[in-house]
Amino acid sequence: MDTGLTVAVSSQMALEKRLNTIADNIANANTPGFRATSVRFDELVANTVGETASFVSRGKSYASTEHAGLIETGGSLDFAIRGDAWFMLETPSGNAVTRDGRFTRTPEGQLVSLTGHPVLDAGGAPIAIPGNGTVVAGADGTLSQVAEDGTTRRIGTIGLFAYDPGANFQRVGTSAILARTDPEPLVDLPGVGVVQGSIEGSNVNPVLEMTRLISVHRAFDNVAALMRDTEQATDSMIKTLGGAQ
Repeated sequence: MDTGLTVAVSSQMALEKRLNTIADNIANANTPGFRATSVRFDELVANTVGETASFVSRGKSYASTEHAGLIETGGSLDFAIRGDAWFMLETPSGNAVTRDGRFTRTPEGQLVSLTGHPVLDAGGAPIAIPGNGTVVAGADGTLSQVAEDGTTRRIGTIGLFAYDPGANFQRVGTSAILARTDPEPLVDLPGVGVVQGSIEGSNVNPVLEMTRLISVHRAFDNVAALMRDTEQATDSMIKTLGGAQ
């Protein structure tokens, strides 16, 4: 295959991946706890028939580390994280980290995510909320329950964990990320805590993503036009050389 066409195909594959990533970000612009995905590409240089050509790698996906704004809900089982940390969930695929703190309580009293995955404490154990009292959370994630008679008892602590998703991370659902290594529990760390009655929004910037989408679409069209011109030039050259014989 012509080197120019090979490079153009490489470029289109990279642009297609960026399009898919941007489209996913836009679709989750209102998903609580969602971390936007970015793609980074490396240049690959190859020698083809004595020529040096630059290709684009397949690219690596990374999760944005920017924090999103908090949305006040007033729900006693809605939590947002203050600082650089994650909640951890137990899922069929393995433990997963998330910034989506929309939790609920099962009939058996277990604290779970909206998707039904158990929320874990700092020791990696599920959290149980017995009885029907009001749940109160401390800034460090400590959970207490206030009974009807006013008595208060401690029932557990929501685990907060440090974790770097790294390259080519795998999502579990929409806002959770599969933990490929063991997240590190964070205990009594200044600047890290829990805000009860609020959730974190998505950190996607819809306006910026739409701008990127338009730019990538134009680049894709330009590469397609270049490929058509290259093919036409090649066909014309073959016809000319064929006629010369």
